[in-house]
Amino acid sequence: MKPLFMWAGGKNKMLKKYAPHLPENFTRYIEPFFGGGAMFVWAYQKNPEASFVINDINPSIMGIYRAIRDDVTAFTARVDDLSSNYLPKEKAARKEYYYELRLEHAYEYEKWNATTEAATLYFLMKTGFNGIWQINKNTNNRFGTPSGLLNQKDKVYDIENVMEWHIALQKCVLLSGDFSGTLGSANSDAFIFLDPPYRGSFTQYGVDFDDNLQREVVNYLNKAADRGAKVLMSNRDVGDGFFEELQGDNDMVYFDVTYTAGRRKKEEDGSHTAKKAREILMISRTPQ
Repeated sequence: MKPLFMWAGGKNKMLKKYAPHLPENFTRYIEPFFGGGAMFVWAYQKNPEASFVINDINPSIMGIYRAIRDDVTAFTARVDDLSSNYLPKEKAARKEYYYELRLEHAYEYEKWNATTEAATLYFLMKTGFNGIWQINKNTNNRFGTPSGLLNQKDKVYDIENVMEWHIALQKCVLLSGDFSGTLGSANSDAFIFLDPPYRGSFTQYGVDFDDNLQREVVNYLNKAADRGAKVLMSNRDVGDGFFEELQGDNDMVYFDVTYTAGRRKKEEDGSHTAKKAREILMISRTPQ
């Protein structure tokens, strides 16, 4: 099992670095900023008998997971239908098809049921650019990411992986609201992974995710730790001591990373190179 789609800021590449800090035992997993769910995949494979609470404020993303959980046959039928129209086309025709479908998703979605809408969005995300989530006025403030490389050979998606998610999601409570709404599920047997929009990024969380909201995330971590939960929070260190001031009794680990897409550095000659950065992992204190 692997994430269903690429997601900017996804944690696939960081899991090995996080490994020494991940818990051995938990019976509940909570993820308030779900996105692509890479950490959930780890948690489910670690303990498939646990209970899971997953949340993302983006209702369209959660709609994909809900459709796969509750209506997977109709979901895959819709993606297969779109794929059968798309795959025989040459690249130029694929691009035209992508933008026509994106426009239909933007303005004519009310003619669809929830599963058809979710499956259409999933197809667009699988053929769109690099796991980036964009919305804009030209797409009715709905999914507006440009097309990707459009170089798929024989399939757009992995149906076996979707079916694995279908099974895993039966264990999940699916929410789409503010991250703070998941705190009530925290207990002494819980593992919670907090992956908010990073400081210094342009990601939006309904509203701009400013430093006041970052403080609320750390406050969430502390409250969950008071309940006995094991909590990890990822973010970016921009060098101003912000998280160190909020650290308290929690531990902090630093990782040097290189962003190869989405946050590349523009050189004087106009070219773009990989951008180095420093990420942090705040680890909740051990309850006394």
